[in-house]
Amino acid sequence: MQEPIKEQKVKHQQNQTVNQYPYNFTLAETHSHSSEDHEEDSSGEDTSEENSLELPPIAAASLWTQRDIKAFKDSVRKEGGEGIIRVGHGESVTVKVPTHEDSTCLFWEFATDGYDIGFGLYFEWTNTPGTQVSVHISDSDEEDDEDEEMDDLTGRGDIEKGPSNQGHSPISVVIPVYRRDCHEEVFMGSHVYPGLGIYQLKFDNSYSLWRSKTLYYRVYYTR
Repeated sequence: MQEPIKEQKVKHQQNQTVNQYPYNFTLAETHSHSSEDHEEDSSGEDTSEENSLELPPIAAASLWTQRDIKAFKDSVRKEGGEGIIRVGHGESVTVKVPTHEDSTCLFWEFATDGYDIGFGLYFEWTNTPGTQVSVHISDSDEEDDEDEEMDDLTGRGDIEKGPSNQGHSPISVVIPVYRRDCHEEVFMGSHVYPGLGIYQLKFDNSYSLWRSKTLYYRVYYTR
């Protein structure tokens, strides 16, 4: 059974105890440096695992499309317009959706007017995901800063250094950001929860210098 996740509905939910899902994931705490906190091997190299964080395996997402784009847009409009966002030229929109205690899978669908848009999906690991769905809009300058931070959190920056997760929740890449021809058909997908956390659905128009995009989207969870 699929149920839509509405921003308004989630905001008015009471705080609830969240059940543990597969892979009981606990974030590693950061400790102050001391001789008792780590050891050095015979070569003098630091073998501390203080900044290392091995994430549980994450499954691939299921992706598909449907051709009836007009019917989809009409249905989103009839729902009150909460699922319609104007993404300006040079901007990106990130929709953050926490895992739900009564759900095991996230489902999404989206389309645009006239032109394509980039789309990617990330998963932020946290034991306290909350209950609010939130929408964040950033311009191209902010996007560059966010990309650098994302590289650090996902380990895509300095390979030898590894991910720098100090002070931040680690993030797994579920779907890399690629441009999608979602002005021609509805793009849809689902992903089984890997654990507790917050999904980040990223709609990227930072590459467009002149064209803004009208985005229609819907997010569900399945029991």
